[in-house]
Amino acid sequence: MAISITMDATDLRILDILQGDASLSNQDLAAAAHTSAATCLRRVKRLTETGVIERRVAILSAKKMGAGLTAFAEVSLDAQGAEHLQAFEARAVALVEVQQCYRVAPGPDLILVLQLPDMAAYHALVQRLFTQDANVRNVKTFFIVHRAKYETRVPLPGALVTA
Repeated sequence: MAISITMDATDLRILDILQGDASLSNQDLAAAAHTSAATCLRRVKRLTETGVIERRVAILSAKKMGAGLTAFAEVSLDAQGAEHLQAFEARAVALVEVQQCYRVAPGPDLILVLQLPDMAAYHALVQRLFTQDANVRNVKTFFIVHRAKYETRVPLPGALVTA
């Protein structure tokens, strides 16, 4: 059941600021959002409890952490039943190399975003995830050679965007 939430300009300012830097203390966040610390704390708590804020994380440099190979894999399965999709999806999301997993339509059944150290690690993943699964019909992988943009921000309603 989705919880409906009404957000005002203060909520949107808080969200915009947090998307840029979630490490701010409540005091600093409140000052940047032009509100009191108590109001800010209450609003962040409400935004978290209602699921608007899913989690707060540090975004690491994959390259500096030794995982410099990024790939997108299109996966098509033979059996299309919900149980088959769920079984493959469960295996995929359990792997740390699988950063993101989406069911898509039309085209392949799933798209996976993979982050790996090198081609040897990709080959090992192929063996574990794709080759050993009789239900995998086809895999088409695209290797990233240049990243022009990487953004984690979700566009917010209105024109409240700070660069």
